[in-house]
Amino acid sequence: MINYYLLTKPGIILGNLITVAAGFLLASTAGIDVGLFFATLMGLAFIIASACVFNNFIDREVDKKMERTKKRPLAAGLISGNRAIVFAIFLGIIGNALLLLFTNLLALLVADIGFFIYVLLYSLWKCRTIYGTAIGSIAGATPPVVGYCAVSGRFDLGAILLFAILVLWQMPHFFSIATYRLADYSSAAIPVLPVQKGMKRTKVHMVLYIAAFMVATLMLTLFHYTGYIYLAVTLCLGLAWLLLCLKGFQSTNDTVWGRKMFILSLVIITALCVVIPFDLA
Repeated sequence: MINYYLLTKPGIILGNLITVAAGFLLASTAGIDVGLFFATLMGLAFIIASACVFNNFIDREVDKKMERTKKRPLAAGLISGNRAIVFAIFLGIIGNALLLLFTNLLALLVADIGFFIYVLLYSLWKCRTIYGTAIGSIAGATPPVVGYCAVSGRFDLGAILLFAILVLWQMPHFFSIATYRLADYSSAAIPVLPVQKGMKRTKVHMVLYIAAFMVATLMLTLFHYTGYIYLAVTLCLGLAWLLLCLKGFQSTNDTVWGRKMFILSLVIITALCVVIPFDLA
């Protein structure tokens, strides 16, 4: 049973649910509907779990080539491919049913768009194109939008800003992973930016994305979705991330630097999601 649990990538589910909660609470200006909140979390958790199982199935041969993934249940042969597919379908049906019954069609549509982008575009194309990271970032930016739309029932400026923030955050976040896991990605022949274009170009891209991310986060306050505590927290953390990124140009150990960038990126997105519900405009 533990192997089926690991197939769902519980760490990814937890991280995404934090952003779902932030989107949900950002839209909950008239009060929090606790029942809707938990239904949204559970429904999307099952859909994300389904997507992750499909991703594990598609990546099973590539995973055998990477040190950090070669012990995953499918790569290690602990679960058959057919059983994994049935499991993924079962999870997806439950997730869709929960969102359909307890939220609205817009939230379900956004969730399914994210699902199909992750499974059909990202998982199938990440080993074929350098743009896999960008495709994955689109899928990864849908969870907070689902949370927002579950409450508001509309795709408005707030949803757009949440989507932009998550896309722009994910790019340097994923580049950080590719940097400190460079040997793994090279051995698996996955065409991420550091492998294809080198570290200098990767660092330039990271600086630009972080700068754009900072602007996008500030827009929530500019358009009166959040207050000045949120503004101060996100500005300070964004500047810290940008400064660490700039230090990367003088780094003598990109593996260590990349891991620091990765850890700080997790701190930043978690802090952003935590502070939103406590400082709504």
